[in-house]
Amino acid sequence: MIRITRAELYELTLPLVEPFVISGGTMAERRSLIVALYDDAGHVGYGESPPFQLPFYSEETLTSARDLIGRVLLPRIVGRGFDGSSPLPESIDATLRESVRGNWFARAGVETAAWDLEAHVNGTGLATLLSTRLGIAPAGAVDCGVALGIPPERRADVLTRWVYDALQRGYRRVKIKVAPGWDEAAVGAARVGMAGSALPLTVDANGAYEWPRDETALRALDDAGLLYIEQPLHPDELVGHARLAETLRTPLCLDETLRDSRAARQIIALQGPKVWNIKVHRVGGLSEVCRLYQLAAAYGAKLWAGTMPESGIGSQAALAAAALPLFVYPSDLEPSSRWFGRNGDVIKLSMDKNGRMAVPQQSCGRLLDPARFRATTRLLPA
Repeated sequence: MIRITRAELYELTLPLVEPFVISGGTMAERRSLIVALYDDAGHVGYGESPPFQLPFYSEETLTSARDLIGRVLLPRIVGRGFDGSSPLPESIDATLRESVRGNWFARAGVETAAWDLEAHVNGTGLATLLSTRLGIAPAGAVDCGVALGIPPERRADVLTRWVYDALQRGYRRVKIKVAPGWDEAAVGAARVGMAGSALPLTVDANGAYEWPRDETALRALDDAGLLYIEQPLHPDELVGHARLAETLRTPLCLDETLRDSRAARQIIALQGPKVWNIKVHRVGGLSEVCRLYQLAAAYGAKLWAGTMPESGIGSQAALAAAALPLFVYPSDLEPSSRWFGRNGDVIKLSMDKNGRMAVPQQSCGRLLDPARFRATTRLLPA
């Protein structure tokens, strides 16, 4: 029997080194929610809920997640004992999902804390725990890809410099954000920065294009020699993505469309795209990642781990997913210094000169910088 004796909810604020711009909005700081779960033996698990402040990426916002976590989700599990008939994270996942539609980011904040709590109990890391559930061996390190936003005033020379600098740091893949009117020029600028490099280039539209209105622009991207085109259409365009995938030679990658295993089953039934961006928090947590992983294995989908980006706490769940064998493309996991400065993160992520990031074998509580955590968080009232 494991009893969740108490929970704490924090708001975390980490200023970004520079604003990050995508087709739908701009982020100047990483504000997210941190959930800490404690059991009756003194173990602790940390999870992150990282929706944006405005609903330009998903329907959820920081405010809505805070309300649901504090008012609905945590009261369901605090003071409750779980008898061990199924693993603690899966039991908590089932409790959180009951009569709650959507709200993936809110649920993920609590659910990933439960995984980290179990990791703390077992003296291991999330990657080992996750791979054990799936009966496979995790990688010891993962390939990192850089994700570059839309530059100020859409200046091509700025994007060229960003791409060039990223290659000097050793990243294994370049991803640039595109939008209608900022696509061919963006790819051209990136190619200049990648001159002489054989690294793959991908673009991410975050659902900014309409089908079939923007067919001409999408066909132009099809001629750009990209590894894949990520989320060109609105998240609800399941049929549109399937039809577009039949039209283009370049593989399509799904991000926002892939909300959970229900969406994945529809994609499979439509014979839709076979490149999937798995964001742990977007799909509701690691239990759902397990379900998606099994569907991907049966369908032959190729996976990679996306980020929002999260702090080093939330990134532990993404690293655990990225270490699984079907995650064959470089992830969006990047060193903390890229987003938050040299010593800005609460758990520091590092990348070696070859663009690889080691997968930790410890729980978040053992990796956390306590002083930095205190300086960047505020405890929210119960």
